[in-house]
Amino acid sequence: MAIGQIQAAVTGARPEAGDDALPAHVAIIMDGNGRWAAQRGLPRVAGHRAGVQAVRRTIEAAVAQHVGWLTLYAFSSENWRRPETEVRDLTGLLRHFIRSELDELHREGVRIRIIGDRGRFDTDIQADLVAAERRTTANTRLNLTVALSYGARGEIAAAARAAAEAVRDGKLDPASITEESFAGYLSTFGIPDPDLILRTSGERRLSNFLLWQSAYAELVFTDVLWPDFGASEFAEALAEYARRERRFGARPG
Repeated sequence: MAIGQIQAAVTGARPEAGDDALPAHVAIIMDGNGRWAAQRGLPRVAGHRAGVQAVRRTIEAAVAQHVGWLTLYAFSSENWRRPETEVRDLTGLLRHFIRSELDELHREGVRIRIIGDRGRFDTDIQADLVAAERRTTANTRLNLTVALSYGARGEIAAAARAAAEAVRDGKLDPASITEESFAGYLSTFGIPDPDLILRTSGERRLSNFLLWQSAYAELVFTDVLWPDFGASEFAEALAEYARRERRFGARPG
């Protein structure tokens, strides 16, 4: 990549038209809240609260860097297996974040979209999620997708069931199913596949996150714990992305 392109990724300067140095869609596996709290002798909920601050910083960084799509893995389908007190703390923080941050996100032109099994949350949280999506639906500055009670295997299985039901009902010819048409049954329909998937805390796995959509994503792993993540770490990930050569299975040019 040209030096100017990498500098743009680091400084947040708007890229030139047609410049592919910056990812259009960044997806983040936010990890390390518990370890952050343990290192400080604090309860896990303190780490989750600090993680909320990192969410704010990251949204601001994405807007500043002119990233159009940001997806945050906030609560996995497996997280329901955690102790009841921690689940209660997490859902309470989710409730507080939506109610306290929605006005600001709307003013900043952020569109909110939720993927995952929201039906497992309390009814008041479900109502808040619907309200957030409806209120921000016309915003275009940043498309923020939040994965809640989400698991990629479950998403793919649900898409397969929906396609099978369409075949059963005579609405779909099995011979017509392609990768593109099948993607239309996924919860991410209408969202571009991520160009960059970033995971914090030093772990190097996808943990059931966007498995279908990440087929050609660039993967970046950082040892930084999520509560310590901010604009500079986001910029470093973009700079790493700018150094990659994306070939999508083709030979180097």
